Amino acid sequence: MTDSGDNIHVLYVDGDAGDGADALEGADGRLCVTTATTGSEGLSLLGERQFDCAVVEYDLPDRSGVDLVASIRAERSPIPVVMFTGAGNEAVASEALGAGAADYLPKDGDGDRYAELAGRLRRAVTANRVATTAADRRRELAEKTARVEVLFERSPDMINVHDADGNIIDPNARLCEETGYDREELEGMKVWEIDEAVDPSAVQEVWDDMDVGDSERFQGRYQRRDGSTFPVEVHVRRLDLEGRERFVAISRDVTDQRERERKLRRESDRFRAVFEKAFDAMVIADDDGRYVDANASATELFGLPKAELLGQSIRDFAPEEFDFESAWHEFRTTDEERGTFPLVRPDGTERIVEYAATRDIVPGQHLSVLRDVTERQERDERLRQQNERLEEFAGVVSHDLRNPLNVAAGRLELARRECDSEHLDAVDRAHDRMGELIGDLLTLARKGDPETDGEAVALDDLVKDCWGSVATADATFAADFERAVVADPGRLRRLFENLLRNAVEHGGDDVHVEAGELEDGFYVADDGPGIPAEDRDAIFDVGYSTTPDGTGFGLSIVARIAAEHGWSVSVGDGPDGGARFEISGVEFVPIDDDRR
Repeated sequence: MTDSGDNIHVLYVDGDAGDGADALEGADGRLCVTTATTGSEGLSLLGERQFDCAVVEYDLPDRSGVDLVASIRAERSPIPVVMFTGAGNEAVASEALGAGAADYLPKDGDGDRYAELAGRLRRAVTANRVATTAADRRRELAEKTARVEVLFERSPDMINVHDADGNIIDPNARLCEETGYDREELEGMKVWEIDEAVDPSAVQEVWDDMDVGDSERFQGRYQRRDGSTFPVEVHVRRLDLEGRERFVAISRDVTDQRERERKLRRESDRFRAVFEKAFDAMVIADDDGRYVDANASATELFGLPKAELLGQSIRDFAPEEFDFESAWHEFRTTDEERGTFPLVRPDGTERIVEYAATRDIVPGQHLSVLRDVTERQERDERLRQQNERLEEFAGVVSHDLRNPLNVAAGRLELARRECDSEHLDAVDRAHDRMGELIGDLLTLARKGDPETDGEAVALDDLVKDCWGSVATADATFAADFERAVVADPGRLRRLFENLLRNAVEHGGDDVHVEAGELEDGFYVADDGPGIPAEDRDAIFDVGYSTTPDGTGFGLSIVARIAAEHGWSVSVGDGPDGGARFEISGVEFVPIDDDRR
């Protein structure tokens, strides 16, 4: 242990150590002496503190100085120990040196013995420090060498050491593994024999221009022993290894990296193609919300050429009351955002825009896809107003028609009391038909609620009841249903009544009609004349009819009710040549046991 100068800390062990310690410090002011009067005390101090050297008397109260020297060495203390004794002789000196003492000096003799002792202590400490430093350096070098060897052999990268002529001197295990060559085979090869991308003359010019410590990077292609190849990235550094010129080449298989790069380029190309050709407007903004890229559709939407659009942000096209900072901050805290926005062009015109914004499509860039829905919203508003007017009209018409119809029905009842005429039955049927037409008018004019929850309706009971309410003349009917369907009962009844009435009206008085289940729905079919193929696309249109006295409401109401339930309706040929209507996309449920 030393202080910040050249001080030497000495442990002085002697039964009468006080005078000797003072004399030793007086001989050399650089010596800092700590005393102990017994061997045990000396060993205890060595365990508690650090010293640069020790002075030991041979004749100690509890043991001999030789035993103490041996004990110090047994504790593996590296400090030099000098035996300084007044009871010594050549035998003692030999015994002390044999036990591990660095030096021996008798107290009796010519000259200043304490000055002599101080000099020997300084020399012993200096020699010990030099030896310790050298040992530390050798140990450090050995450790570094071991680490380098481990890194070299266990590196996940391929490594080889070659000379200026390209001769491979030392390949690592990874290079052998990846190329399929043994170490001995590689040590007899040139660099360009495993790297087919290397031009020997060109690469040697590069090596010649490199100074010690310089590095270069190359793109290569290694050839395996079996003839197959793979791309590599090679980093070469020039070194001076004990006066010998060497190059260390560290290479890595970049097959996966190249594939990722190719995939990224393909995706980038696809994105660019979609971006440039998209019908929707697309803009890319930076972290400040300013546009750094825009497609052709965006320039049309914003009403600006691309050069003028870039660098601006949505705040430049927003109404005055728009709080850009708050909106942008909220967007930066989410991954995606959708909404509708009024966009004000530089010429003052306003467009209603739907947008979908995605944050960080790449770090620091944010994509917004914009669609001009101005005309669509205007159409929706016109349609809403038309529907309101239509429903209002239908209500008025229904009210105005039902009032005189009710009066006519009352008069008909009075007429039956006064006379019995077959003409009155015809009038009664005409009243019923007028009531049905008014109901059809209201169904078509008033929008149904597609979100009605519905309930389980047993089809067999419902369909048979519907057949009983339809004027069927001599027509016959058969139904086969075992399940219930989730639907609005009233609307489902109207659907079946219209299909059954249509079959009778178009199939004739003696038509046979049947209804049954499909895997995901149900059907109504007849054996009448059927529906011509050229008419099938139009029969569900409002007002379309193939008979002179038809209203064209019945089948359009069927299509409306099916759509409100989320079902699909189609028409085809029946098994006996008639018409077959199929309803699909239906949700079935079992019929309660008490209804079986």
